[in-house]
This record gives sequence, structure tokens and C-alpha cells, in this order.
Amino acid sequence: MNAIITVAKKDLLIEWRTRTLLARVVPFALLVLVMFAVALDSEPLLLRAAAGLVWLAMLFSTMLVVQRAFDVETADGALDALLACASPARVFFGKVVALFVQLFALGGVLVVGAVVLYGVAIRGDRIVLLVTVVITATCGLAVVGTLYGAVVANLIGRDSLLPLLALPVLAPLLIAASRATEAAFGSNTIDVANGWAWVGVLIIYAVVFGSAGALAFAPLTESDA
Repeated sequence: MNAIITVAKKDLLIEWRTRTLLARVVPFALLVLVMFAVALDSEPLLLRAAAGLVWLAMLFSTMLVVQRAFDVETADGALDALLACASPARVFFGKVVALFVQLFALGGVLVVGAVVLYGVAIRGDRIVLLVTVVITATCGLAVVGTLYGAVVANLIGRDSLLPLLALPVLAPLLIAASRATEAAFGSNTIDVANGWAWVGVLIIYAVVFGSAGALAFAPLTESDA
């Protein structure tokens, strides 16, 4: 556990010093929300599509955060040095924790953006559902992002390979997160009970890919080395 926390602290300290999330990713994500608002240009349509638009912006932003995280690790063999100090599974979960913290903060910003830009009104009895959706979906994004970040870490053209490989795998998460968030936003097409059912899908998704990532991270990093 100490190794996981140490790896996570290291990644978060790098982010704190470079301000990549604050200076690049957050403005990009908010710009995506603004562009969707301009393109749709219909308040009823925006309200109906708000949940999906939030998670699309989150998905695109995740690719930027993951690329940045592994660009740092591949410089001067830093990932090899890190693996020499801790087991691959601990390095994997440490990077997952760091990525989760960054994406969770970004998710909060995007939800506020949806309230401001799209006029979404979140009732008090749905806040717990919304927070749970953001937590579970962000866990899924973090484990898949870390896993596929390791897959393409040392490949030529990794900036374009990462979204090509990861986005099809993240499609089920996008659907489940959008539907559950739609329920949390008070949609007439899906109720709270169904929203919690989609949360169950997100939990299963995160557990499956978290387990697969912990097992696959070692051979992936060995092959990269």
C-alpha cells in the first residue's frame, strides 16, 4: 500500500508542478462543452443530451491526461527505474489512483459546466447518485487509461494509437455513465432506479479492467522494455 501511495504522490506532484490539468486539459474540456452548446443551439436538446456531452468531453480529456502521464514515464527510462523499485501491480494501481484524482476533479468541473452552460438542474435527492456515477465511471476511465497507456507507451505514434485502441473499449463505459448521469440530471426517459442499475454496470466494468490491468501490466511493461 505504501508503494501505491508513493507512486500516486509522485504523479500528482508532477502534475502540481507542471499544472497540465489546469492549464491545458480543463480549458480544452470546457471548450468542448461550449462547442457542443453552439452546435446544438437548442435548450431542450441540450438538456436531453447534457449527460452524454459531459462524458464525451471527459473521454476526450482522459486521452490527454493519460498521454501526458506516460510521456513523463518513458523519458530517460523513468518507467524502468520505477518498476525496479516496486512491483508492476503496485505501480499500476499507483498510477490509477493518481489518474483517478485528476479525472475526478475534472469531472466536477464538467458537471458544474453542464449546470452553467446547459441549464441542468440537479435535485437534492439525486446528488448521491450523481457523485456515485462520477466516482465509478472515473475509476473505469483511470484503469483503462493506465492499461492502454502502458500498451502504447514506447510505440511510435502513440499519441494517435492511444485513442484508436482505448475508445472502442471505453464505449460501454460511455453508455453506462451517460445513462446513469441522465437519471441523476432528472431526465424523463430514465428513472433513479435504472440509474443505479447502470452504476452497477460501471462497478463491474472497473473491477474487471482493474483486475486485468494488474495482471497485464507486468508483461506489457516488460515487452516495452
